Amino acid sequence: MIALHGSRGAKWLPAAAGFLFVALASGAHADPVKKVNGEAMDSAVLDAYIENRANKPMHQVTPQEREAFTEELTDIYLLSTQDAAKDLEEDPKVAAQIELQKRGVLAQAAAEQFLAENQPTDEEIQAEYDEQVKLAPREQFKARHILVETQAQAEEIIQQLDAGAEFEELAKQQSTGPSAANGGDVGWFSPNQMVKPFADAVAELEDGAYTKAPVQTEFGWHVIKREGARQTEPPALASVRDLLTQSVQQKKFQAYLEQLRQDAEID
Repeated sequence: MIALHGSRGAKWLPAAAGFLFVALASGAHADPVKKVNGEAMDSAVLDAYIENRANKPMHQVTPQEREAFTEELTDIYLLSTQDAAKDLEEDPKVAAQIELQKRGVLAQAAAEQFLAENQPTDEEIQAEYDEQVKLAPREQFKARHILVETQAQAEEIIQQLDAGAEFEELAKQQSTGPSAANGGDVGWFSPNQMVKPFADAVAELEDGAYTKAPVQTEFGWHVIKREGARQTEPPALASVRDLLTQSVQQKKFQAYLEQLRQDAEID
């Protein structure tokens, strides 16, 4: 897979818990399903609640599930229409939460509308693919390592290797890393999959050689043996098209958001 450098989730706002604002934000007004203490529960609000709770398309919701969700929402209306709840609307903390939920739903809807109206073109996807191919490492390595806590321990291991000890056996006996049981084998990897000091050390070795000085990373001290290297080919565009589409969408949206920041009147 091509690594999508600098990508961020297109859904940049968390889904708001205030499902009641979904229908309000869209201006939806539908037929009332029922009235609770004189307050109409309309079908748009009910559908928004069901989608939020069921986490699946509406056509997959069974009649039994719809009935259960309707009763849940009825209980919410019961709680929110009592006199005490009306007084709570004036509470600054509650009012702030309501406002935040409303703004979150509106902002999410605006973001989704922008993405729907600005779909990536084939040319943009091809350009993103070409850029990612340039950024992706073209070489992979196969290596083993022995991870220990101190530099002195690593230096002692190197001395044992110099004296003819088997790398795999020392890894099984002394390594504290998760690959110890496999003789320190970490398999094939691209340089960007490892911390930089580790990847740099492997790149400098010849096949079959091990590091003559300990390599320090955030995990401890390593003795590393390189076992192989190979060139890799980028994946076909078709196999990563969905990821590329997401990446282009994210870049479009970030540019749009930056333009909004520049144009906004913020006092």
